[in-house]
Amino acid sequence: MRALIGTAEGAADMAQEELKDFWADGDPAQDRAISDPQLVVDVDGFEGPLDLLLALARNQKVDLARISILALVEQYLNFVIEARRLRLELAADYLVMAAWLAYLKSRLLIPEQKQEDEPTGEELAAALAFRLRRLEAMREASGKLLAQNRLGRDVFARGAPETESIVHKSVFDATIYELLSAYATQRQRQSVTSVQVLRRTVWSLQEARDLLTRLIGQVAEWAPITSYLQEYLYNDKDWATVVASSFSASLEMVREGRLEIRQSGAFETVYVRAATRDDSDEA
Repeated sequence: MRALIGTAEGAADMAQEELKDFWADGDPAQDRAISDPQLVVDVDGFEGPLDLLLALARNQKVDLARISILALVEQYLNFVIEARRLRLELAADYLVMAAWLAYLKSRLLIPEQKQEDEPTGEELAAALAFRLRRLEAMREASGKLLAQNRLGRDVFARGAPETESIVHKSVFDATIYELLSAYATQRQRQSVTSVQVLRRTVWSLQEARDLLTRLIGQVAEWAPITSYLQEYLYNDKDWATVVASSFSASLEMVREGRLEIRQSGAFETVYVRAATRDDSDEA
């Protein structure tokens, strides 16, 4: 068994030497133009591509214990020699796959040993399956990316940007009550209430007293009190305060004996005259 494993390792070293020579002899531009070859192995119990062999080994449809490692390595070396005329990266891919397969078979042939630092054959097979699934997912993702449109090849950016105007259209949803409330609120905000209190002209008792003293003087004839006031009344709005103040002042002057006052009935005209000396003495 050790001899078989050593043979596989030697074949891998030989393959690496062949690949080093290929870097100097091959033309990368010409190699990329050649289509990918397919490695077909023909060993005991199986005939087909190497990647299919890995899939069958993972699904336990092919017994790796019955496959000869030496025959697999010999077919692989022949493929590497043929791959010198083709693509180097393709040969490197098959080198990794063959190395994994050889290592996996060696783990399955060797009796299982209880070592915690060494993975079992089943664990290696599961790890290989995981890598294959991940590789397939990466290929699908890369295919989707390459299938998309590319800027500058499939789609092109705008040369000069176009100025666009944004028009906002307002849509209102309100009841008649809400509309009336909003209208009333707006009207109240716009209305300015200006209150101006006009100052009324008010005659004081002293002003009315001085006026009556100057106007009546020594007049002994009876005359309506309003006849003395109309000549000096400039504004009709002041008539009420003039009459009230003059009547109050006349009562004060009657009390002092300087004026006489007479009225024939209720709401009748009030007459005044200057007090005579006899009346003053009697008072």
